[in-house]
Amino acid sequence: QVQLVESGGGLVQAGGSLRLSCAASGRTFSDYAMGWFRQAPGKEREFAAGIRWSGGSTYYADSVKGRFTISRDNAKNTVYLQMNSLKPEDTAVYYCAARRGMLYNIGSKYDYWGQGTQVTVSS
Repeated sequence: QVQLVESGGGLVQAGGSLRLSCAASGRTFSDYAMGWFRQAPGKEREFAAGIRWSGGSTYYADSVKGRFTISRDNAKNTVYLQMNSLKPEDTAVYYCAARRGMLYNIGSKYDYWGQGTQVTVSS
């Protein structure tokens, strides 16, 4: 059974940085795609960044491009989201998600989800 556990959220001032982690377990993820999604209060969930385990190809939403970096550590089965130059509008619960196969920026395409970690950016 696939399990995804996020960590690393917190409160940070605008312009600051945070690194989120997503520890994955339960199977071999070499043919999986991993995504980071976020949901702000009163808003729909949106895609932030994604990565393929194999090859490491990445994709970013325009809103985070140039500020966020997604990466993975194959040995630790962990995906990271390095978030720099944070803005108040980045405040949201951030979720890690996994699916077998291609990388998508659509949440409904993902089969497994973590419990989420809160990121709050103060102005």
